[in-house]
Amino acid sequence: MRTRWFLPALAVSVALTAAACSGSSDSASEDSAKADNAAEGAASTGSGPGAGSKKVGFIFVGPKDDYGYNQAAYAGSQAVKKAFPDMEVLTAENVPEDDNATRVMEKMIAGGAKIIFATSYGHLDPGLKVAEAHPDVAVVGQGNFISKAVPKNAGTYFGTVYEPVYLAGIAAGKATKTNKLGYVYAFPIPQTIANINAFQLGAASVNPAVQTYVVNTSSWCDPAKQAEAAKSLFAQGVDVITQHQDCTATITKAAEEAGKMVVGYHADASSLAPKGWVAGSEWAWADIYNDIVKTAKEGKFTGSPYNANYRAGCKDGKNPFVQSKFGTMVDAATKKLIEDQKVKICKDGSPFTGEVKFQDGSVMFKAGEVPDYAAIEKANTKFVKGVVGELPKN
Repeated sequence: MRTRWFLPALAVSVALTAAACSGSSDSASEDSAKADNAAEGAASTGSGPGAGSKKVGFIFVGPKDDYGYNQAAYAGSQAVKKAFPDMEVLTAENVPEDDNATRVMEKMIAGGAKIIFATSYGHLDPGLKVAEAHPDVAVVGQGNFISKAVPKNAGTYFGTVYEPVYLAGIAAGKATKTNKLGYVYAFPIPQTIANINAFQLGAASVNPAVQTYVVNTSSWCDPAKQAEAAKSLFAQGVDVITQHQDCTATITKAAEEAGKMVVGYHADASSLAPKGWVAGSEWAWADIYNDIVKTAKEGKFTGSPYNANYRAGCKDGKNPFVQSKFGTMVDAATKKLIEDQKVKICKDGSPFTGEVKFQDGSVMFKAGEVPDYAAIEKANTKFVKGVVGELPKN
């Protein structure tokens, strides 16, 4: 299931930065040995998409300092800069999910980049267009899913985001006094719905009376809509709020100013809510970004795990989406419960276990099922029991 979303045209800024210091990273895939074998011929000749690249490009849908999705991705790009001092890192902020993305990537390639990270969900189609035009360039999309045959020079990557979101839901379920949680989200795509459902399931696992009230903004970053959504949720009695928005500062600050609690997403924004911060989930992209660059530079991209729809999870110990720090209201017993559940999820492979029901009472997963990422992505088309609100019809 793949959806393309469009944002209003925004100013695009491209910054060229030269690497200054060195570092190293661990492999982001336990299948790297297989990838090495698959691309041995390409490596020996120095060929293959991205081989020998001296420049790597990153495009972001929003600003690099949004306390959210784009800030985390930008931090990952700077980890690449540190790990590969022989490479120049090109970055572009505020790149819309339309033909502007194609134009910016083409400019990077014209400037010598042979590895491109298209970091937003809606950048996938422009990325595939660029990959088709430049078979010597490795183009990887963050999130989304290539539903057709994957080109030899393209792929997608992501983490099993619903895992730490489920754990954060446990903290929220323990923290709430009203049994009303709030969730402000952008678009009804499978990733978002899975997060909302996981959050509610985590909260309900420790507090069966809890409900999650949802508000849709139809935008990855619209501070005015976010502020209004938060206000409406607080008016309904919500005392713990979270979000699936790219820019997270508005809702985080709104919770703090209203004397409510907040669960973070994408990046550590705890400094914005010193009193109300409960927990959160954030991206740690360095290892995966570095391994993608290393794989492509060595001429081993084609046939590698990244030349596919790669998903790193808790079970393999490589999920780039990790828990944030806890707030002062999270006691030792709750922290232990969350740690125990994390161990269980990593062992069993999914928080979507046991009988999971939708709002209407129909079954998402039967008792005993342990669904994988693909099954979870496919099944999360509706809200689970305990979520209050409806999905947009269009």
